[in-house]
Amino acid sequence: MSVSEMFAALQGALGQDQDIREEIRKVVQALEQTAREILTLLQGVHQGPGFQHIPKKCQKAREHFGTVRTQMESLKTKFPADQYYRFHEHWRFVLQRLVFLAAFVVYLESETLVTREAVAEILGIEADRERGFHLDIEDYLSGILTLASELARLAVNSVTAGDYSRPLRISTFINELDSGFRLLNLKNDSLRKRYDGLKYDVKKIEEVVYDLSIRGLNKEATVGAGGEK
Repeated sequence: MSVSEMFAALQGALGQDQDIREEIRKVVQALEQTAREILTLLQGVHQGPGFQHIPKKCQKAREHFGTVRTQMESLKTKFPADQYYRFHEHWRFVLQRLVFLAAFVVYLESETLVTREAVAEILGIEADRERGFHLDIEDYLSGILTLASELARLAVNSVTAGDYSRPLRISTFINELDSGFRLLNLKNDSLRKRYDGLKYDVKKIEEVVYDLSIRGLNKEATVGAGGEK
């Protein structure tokens, strides 16, 4: 084989790779648009009247996740099944965003932490790496850390809306989440930096709870939740 023939073959391989990446980008752009629509929908819970419509917003978000599952099915067909991590960077960010959105919906519905398996089911992908297109553990953890920041914001807006019990529940949840992350030995630099931001979310929520306590509103929150003075 001559040098020109060798490089012609290499160009052919490069062209095929570029075609795959372009096809992936098209699907990822559609996923990003759907993620924006879900985020816009859920942002309404931060407004005063939004607290009354949480169930309806969660139901609408679930419908959008149906679109996500269809788009994920399309994405799976755009590259060889055994080359997940070769192209992972193309969808890593949007997948983390979708994890956050799924986790936020589940929290709003039940005030619990969604499992990686449950997120994978919501997104229409696998939890087990051996079964193909899957939810990487680090992508799941990154999405959960974004949830913590969103809940810190929700705690502040809950007070503004006159919901004094919600910040107390969020505080308990975030502290449990922080305890869970402390059990992990994080080696990924990006994930480690994002985890370092969790302490600021914890502090922000603690300040909200402290302010409620100073103003005597934590007692009102306890009574409103069915507790005793």
